[in-house]
Amino acid sequence: AYERRFPTCPLIPMFVASDTVSEYKSEDGAIHVIERRCKLDIDAPRLLKKIAGVDYVYFVQKNSLNRRERTLHIEAYNETFSNRVIINEHCSYTVHPDNEDWTCFEQSASLDIKSFFGFESTVEKIAMKQYTSNIKKGKEIIEYYLKQLEEEGITFVPRWTPPVACKSESSTCHPRRPVSPAINIPESATKEGLSSKEILTTSSSPSEPTAGTPDDKLDADYIKRYLGDLTPMQESCLIRLRQWLQETHKGKIPKDEHILRFLRARDFNIDKAREILCQSLTWRKQHQVDYILDTWNPPQVLQDYYAGGWHHHDKDGRPLYVLRLGQMDTKGLVRALGEEALLRYVLSINEEGLRRCEENTKVFGRPISSWTCLVDLEGLNMRHLWRPGVKALLRIIEVVEANYPETLGRLLILRAPRVFPVLWTLVSPFIDDNTRKKFLIYAGNDYQGPGGLLDYIDKEIIPDFLGGECMCEVPEGGLVPKSLYRTAEELENEDIRLWTETIYQSASVFKGAPHEVLIQIVDASSVITWDFDVCKGDIVFNIFHSKRAPQPPKKDSLGAHSITSPGGNNVQLIDKVWQLGRDYSMVESPLICKEGESVQGSHVTRWPGFYILQWKFHSMPACATTNLPRVDDVLASLQVSSHKCKVMYYTEVIGSEDFRGSMTSLESSHSGFSQLSAATTSSSQSHSSSMISR
Repeated sequence: AYERRFPTCPLIPMFVASDTVSEYKSEDGAIHVIERRCKLDIDAPRLLKKIAGVDYVYFVQKNSLNRRERTLHIEAYNETFSNRVIINEHCSYTVHPDNEDWTCFEQSASLDIKSFFGFESTVEKIAMKQYTSNIKKGKEIIEYYLKQLEEEGITFVPRWTPPVACKSESSTCHPRRPVSPAINIPESATKEGLSSKEILTTSSSPSEPTAGTPDDKLDADYIKRYLGDLTPMQESCLIRLRQWLQETHKGKIPKDEHILRFLRARDFNIDKAREILCQSLTWRKQHQVDYILDTWNPPQVLQDYYAGGWHHHDKDGRPLYVLRLGQMDTKGLVRALGEEALLRYVLSINEEGLRRCEENTKVFGRPISSWTCLVDLEGLNMRHLWRPGVKALLRIIEVVEANYPETLGRLLILRAPRVFPVLWTLVSPFIDDNTRKKFLIYAGNDYQGPGGLLDYIDKEIIPDFLGGECMCEVPEGGLVPKSLYRTAEELENEDIRLWTETIYQSASVFKGAPHEVLIQIVDASSVITWDFDVCKGDIVFNIFHSKRAPQPPKKDSLGAHSITSPGGNNVQLIDKVWQLGRDYSMVESPLICKEGESVQGSHVTRWPGFYILQWKFHSMPACATTNLPRVDDVLASLQVSSHKCKVMYYTEVIGSEDFRGSMTSLESSHSGFSQLSAATTSSSQSHSSSMISR
């Protein structure tokens, strides 16, 4: 089929004619070398041709076919203007070392323009344009000649075999039976990313369907329709990995689209892709993930309070998932359901995403293998930094990254508030670099401007809560009622404890004996974060700064109270001789926290030095209209004094370098976020934010 383009080809208008300069054939027929002088009518401006003094350009092409080694080498160079412009091209076709039905294609080309009458730049553009157009037409040309051969009844070419010499005149020579057809893959077709299986029919019956078995599926139409652009080597990796699974894996074999995701996640390193794919298949079998959509019904609390759902598709045809994270009570969901149920729900969302990708591929007639996620952060606050919730989020990210690679096509983060950089700093290290590049982050109403939401989603389907006209059926979320929370015993029995033994510490607070935690800050603009529950009593939370270190902490003996402190400690750091304003300063307004409340907050430090977090006993104020205390105040005071105050707390420091590094990655995600990040990381003033959950 490739040879039929000579001496001229009507499908290549610029290829006017060719003459054979020399030709060589070996005696055994294994080697065939032919050299041609090709006449080309280059699509160049008439003025340029007039200045150059030529109407046609001549190239010399040498084709070397070695039937013994099953290789084809093509060399071409320009004859015209060879002293001014040097063009060299080399193409080679060889048999794949692991599968002789596949042909490997390699190509290299160079263009060196030394001088061309002052039109060097123009000549370079013309050369690149011609080269590109020839590559694009390659598949069309080879299919034309293949069809021509089929019409002539030529569907099979026997492989070359060495001639057998007869020992005597009386002996009968039987020609050897051909093993398989020769595979001469045309240059242009392989450039388009086609394997040898797509070019030549190896079946003796040309009418046999090519998609009958998995091994025969990878024809050009199948690739274009379901898989997208693949190079021959990428297609080779896909077929090899699938065949290996069919031979070794006992169980359901994933579809080509899913295998391809794992290959892309590891840059088509077949060994690395096989490792993570096998781990994922084992995980899917252990957790019965293949049946999750048919057998698992989400609890009602998830259906009511999980503020996420599918909503049409984006401009590229990808399924669109909307998550109103700022309206979601992550702490309430974890306390009511536990981490496992939340994880299972996220897995069902991903499985539904895979199903929707298949549906959209059929609807739009092109491969769609990923979805777009729109995350609205309106309402995000320090409540979302509740550490068990963050830990659950990190585990979900870890599981999804390992088992659903290359499924997130784009992540649009809208209305990011000032607290978002802190959450991003905690989460971003666990997100794959390739995934992180797909994030687009908008602060405030930036998503409504140029480069915003309209670039990715049609106006008709922008949700109503973002100013659009489309009614979005995603639940609005809200606080999960505490009546739905699991008891400690239930959490213990179901092995979904909230890490209180590992990351939280308990402390007792007494009247006149606060509990204090020392945090040393070396670099300004570091971030101190806290998360605590007031288990008993009411307390006042303060943050102080001192340039000098306090004395080693003293554990209160509680002798003045004549009461021991089971299950909690009490540490005091601020010396009684220290004076506020001289030895230390208050960097935040006092925060009164009542029994049963959960508090999450952060503080961007202004100076280096020593910061002290303090939980102090809160005295009940007397009634304003009388000197006598109210009955409720007396009862509350008695209750607190008899049981003391107790807090469960967790603190963490995000280093200045890490925090600024995460801000840099945010700024690279979208320039519109730089204004927000600059305000958040400013070292000229300190910022703090606390959120109380009742």
